[in-house]
Amino acid sequence: MAKKSSIARNKKRERLVEKYAAKRAELKATLKNPDATDEEFWAAQRKLNDLPRNSAPARLRNRCSVTGRPRAFIRRYGLSRITFRELASQGKIPGVTKSSW
Repeated sequence: MAKKSSIARNKKRERLVEKYAAKRAELKATLKNPDATDEEFWAAQRKLNDLPRNSAPARLRNRCSVTGRPRAFIRRYGLSRITFRELASQGKIPGVTKSSW
């Protein structure tokens, strides 16, 4: 089980990313606009820099939804490899069977 503080910090980042997503997208569109003047470009750049760092999607960490483990994350199921194996062995993940040959 991951530290509660690490899990809470990541959840806070998720909320910030969601809160600032529209504003960030709007500013990035201004930066990519070839018709924008230099003043508009630099104003948008400054505003983008003024947003909280933790509102950037790149700062999010994929974590297991059960244990909070940050490594060996399986995106399709939202679980770490250890939790995935335990739940699959117990038959709690539909459509997953243990392979044998």
